[in-house]
Amino acid sequence: MTERTDILIVGAGLAGLFMALRLAPRKCTVICPAPVGEAASSTWAQGGLAAALAPDDSPEVHARDTVLAGDGLVDPVTARLIADHGPERVRDLIEIGVPFDRTPEGALALSLEAAHSKARVARVAGDLAGRAIMEALARAVEAADHITVRDGLKAVQLMSDENGRVCGVVAAGSDGLEQLHARETIFCTGGSGGLFQVTTNPRESRGDAIAMAYNAGALISDLEFIQFHPTAIDIERDPAPLATEALRGEGARLVNRDGTPFMNRYDPMGDLAPRDRVARGVHSEWLSDRGSFLDTREAIGAEIKHHFPTVFATCMSAGIDPRIAPIPIAPAAHYHMGGIVTDLWGRTSLEGLSACGECSSTGAHGANRLASNSLLEAVVFAARIADRLREKTLKDGGAPVLTGIPSDLPDADLQLLRKKMAADCGVVRIAEGLASLLNWIEDRKAGFTGGTLPRALTVSELIVRSALHRQESRGGHFRSDFPDTDSGAERSYVCKTGTEPSFLNVYPAKTGIAS
Repeated sequence: MTERTDILIVGAGLAGLFMALRLAPRKCTVICPAPVGEAASSTWAQGGLAAALAPDDSPEVHARDTVLAGDGLVDPVTARLIADHGPERVRDLIEIGVPFDRTPEGALALSLEAAHSKARVARVAGDLAGRAIMEALARAVEAADHITVRDGLKAVQLMSDENGRVCGVVAAGSDGLEQLHARETIFCTGGSGGLFQVTTNPRESRGDAIAMAYNAGALISDLEFIQFHPTAIDIERDPAPLATEALRGEGARLVNRDGTPFMNRYDPMGDLAPRDRVARGVHSEWLSDRGSFLDTREAIGAEIKHHFPTVFATCMSAGIDPRIAPIPIAPAAHYHMGGIVTDLWGRTSLEGLSACGECSSTGAHGANRLASNSLLEAVVFAARIADRLREKTLKDGGAPVLTGIPSDLPDADLQLLRKKMAADCGVVRIAEGLASLLNWIEDRKAGFTGGTLPRALTVSELIVRSALHRQESRGGHFRSDFPDTDSGAERSYVCKTGTEPSFLNVYPAKTGIAS
């Protein structure tokens, strides 16, 4: 079956839906594997959306915090761009119907999160921001007559013509494979946390967009930088439920089994240090017999039931009452800073393909994303892509040159891959473990031929090779055999040359991406 559309948005999370709404009146099609919002990481976001909304705050200060958190690799122009547009995008969401929390005086209630110098995270019911935003967007999309939503479709491969121009996707649905031709294709598909054994992402989030773009020849960047959230609730669920960072913003403490605070031993900023440092501290304590816990009893007490209802309900469902006992925690794969390289308007290095949200690499997050900047980046770049395309005359691509369709990795191999990625490419890495994991991936690759290599193996290999390539520790990438940070900060770039990845250390402008 073949379908033709003008603008094709792949993914129905915050980036995809906000972009579709802003494209009005230009028609677009959104495809997603599940009903709108149900499989999106955006729905699970607890903290909220960071923006300089307080009288004592400014986009300049927000951008500075973003650059500092990113450990030398944030593009300062991108940081200032998202900070400048943040307040306006929050107002857009309010107009759509997002019920952000308010103070008794009617102002937005703003939370303080790690590495922010000001309270600037707009939230909903304490920890329900993602769900509330997605519900409001879903209602607006349902009422919009310029948007066609096709759920039950999962993109499995990009289609390109003989000149390399992207002209749509091959998607899998209940009726088999389907070709969706488009003048402009936009990936808004989320991250890759599902490649790790412990993750806060939907298990289906396995970096598919990165694999598809890489196989089509796109430039990919910074895949070694994966943020492990330090406070996933450790109750053996998959995915792991999240204890939002806002809890620590309200004064909750990271403690051992005996109630002793421990983060000051790892970082002078203590419990509100940047996420990468907190994750390593929690990881170290979690591996020891001391254990790692989040104690909300004194700082939040009984109010946790009302102020953080998601966390409270999750704990109670596991037999833990956070009003009387600390919450067991462990680090979990949470956000991928790397992805498909884009310019400041969301264009990738491939004509006809844009990318937005977690699957993209805009330079906004560097080596370590500042808390709650992900939803901010998603709406800012979604708006910019929509504004660029709304009245643009788009070209038709040529006839697609199709290759083999990637296979799905058998579940037993997928679960083993997740365990190995967590053990050897997780919070702490070392060359020996990374090399062993790479050998295991290469052995599994040998069983697939003719372009059928599973996307999970493609992305995992790129992450592992990127981690081996970076022989230093920086942000979310920590090498115990290279614990120091190099004096020169360079982003890493990888593209496909023949059948193998080639690593580059060049500024994106050299690849033809306009800034």
